[in-house]
Amino acid sequence: MDQLLINQGFPLLSTLIFLPLAGAFVLLPMRGDEACRYASLAFTSIVALLSLVLVAGFDTSTAAFQFAETHVWVAPLNINYTIGIDGISILLVVMTALIMPFCVLASWSYIKVRVKPFMICLLVMETAMIGVFVALDFVLFYILWEAMLIPMYLIIGIWGGPRKIYASIKFFLYTLAGSILLLVAIIWLYWKNSYSFFIPEMMWQPYGLLPQVLVFIAFFIAFAVKVPMFPFHTWLPAAHVEAPTAGSVILASILLKMGTYGFVRFALPIVPDATLLLLPYVLWLSIAGIIYGGLTALAQQDMKKLIAYSSVGHMGFVTLGIFVLNKQGIEGAILQMINHGVTTGALFLCVGMIYERTHSRELSDATGVGKYMPIFVTFLAFFSLSSFGFPGTNSFVGEFLVLAGTFEFDVTLGLAAIPGAVIAAAYMLRMLQKVIWGGVDNPDQSWITDLNSREIITLAPFLLFVLWIGLSPGPFMEMMDMSVTELLSQFNAYKAQSVAAAEILVGR
Repeated sequence: MDQLLINQGFPLLSTLIFLPLAGAFVLLPMRGDEACRYASLAFTSIVALLSLVLVAGFDTSTAAFQFAETHVWVAPLNINYTIGIDGISILLVVMTALIMPFCVLASWSYIKVRVKPFMICLLVMETAMIGVFVALDFVLFYILWEAMLIPMYLIIGIWGGPRKIYASIKFFLYTLAGSILLLVAIIWLYWKNSYSFFIPEMMWQPYGLLPQVLVFIAFFIAFAVKVPMFPFHTWLPAAHVEAPTAGSVILASILLKMGTYGFVRFALPIVPDATLLLLPYVLWLSIAGIIYGGLTALAQQDMKKLIAYSSVGHMGFVTLGIFVLNKQGIEGAILQMINHGVTTGALFLCVGMIYERTHSRELSDATGVGKYMPIFVTFLAFFSLSSFGFPGTNSFVGEFLVLAGTFEFDVTLGLAAIPGAVIAAAYMLRMLQKVIWGGVDNPDQSWITDLNSREIITLAPFLLFVLWIGLSPGPFMEMMDMSVTELLSQFNAYKAQSVAAAEILVGR
């Protein structure tokens, strides 16, 4: 274990995990909505600044888990509080920490009732989300994985739209059902690994093909629901449409990434034989998701539904990149997780800003607002261009790497993915054209005001990352490079020694 973990001394990761939870307790006795808003902003901002310290101290020359901590938790069952980050998880942790202050800002005037409980839910969510990405003990991971369901269920169910109860229950049941199978797989792995829940020790073990297939199926259902992959996606549009703006941003930017993170962290290194065996099915499901998500988004008149269905397509590119099992694909997939979080989160913020003015998410009610909201449509234009991978924006880099990896793996598969990129341009440009210009019979929008300073401050950092990653992705790629290289090296070494892998490859 010691060779896998590097401890930098100060418990920075624990601080990132528990500071939002401490903030939630600080809010409990507070009175006054404004005080709760400022306190939540302060706690999430401190966590965001500490995440930058994490980046500054991260060593890109090793694939070991850094900033690691391990403490005995439940000794009789060998359950430990073990955490750490590597190149696969650090960008997701930092993205989570940086996005949360802007979720607070986006809720400043949007949430008018029960402000304190809402802010407490956001802070508890942050603790659970950061914890999921750094947990190296499976019990700790599972507890945090389940814990985030409760505040998100409340965010949708209390502060959501007209069908909030339906959406929140559907979200909860879908994700809980997948998680039950995940728990069964964890218990089996615990038994097979000498009663240890330490995740790195479960990797690259010769479990046998049938057990691996069963564990992979359990992993796949849990993570595919969370992504969500086609056809496990049906909870997503309802949850997005009914959730308040901050809830939609958290769902799109962070929660969906937990599924794809699970594939990279668990499926590939723990059940590699099953990954090789079932890989064609996952790849073609990814292609189906790309095409289905794009075509369904193209048919939407509700802007939130449009962006929600676009997420199904975009996350299809991420799972495609992961399972082509080469460096370009996996690095492109990890970068695309970040890109999707930035771009789609920003698009949901934009829709929320329009909704606060028009009390509608219909494209017909936002038609032609560009004449009166030039600052708003400037932001919207950049985020829309990024969404379909326009050169110079962040999504272009990630999508290019995923497609390059896919063509290297299988030209037919690469050609099948191309229409998804074209469809994405069609639905985003359609939305952009209607919002900026509309037609000859636009509704009267002269009463609409442009963005205020708080809204500009909320959107500006997202635009910064759209251009920074798009024009200079090097620092982001460097952070993940060693971990992805080590993952593929271990996978190929395992494949070379595995009889089951050899039989699968010969059969194919």
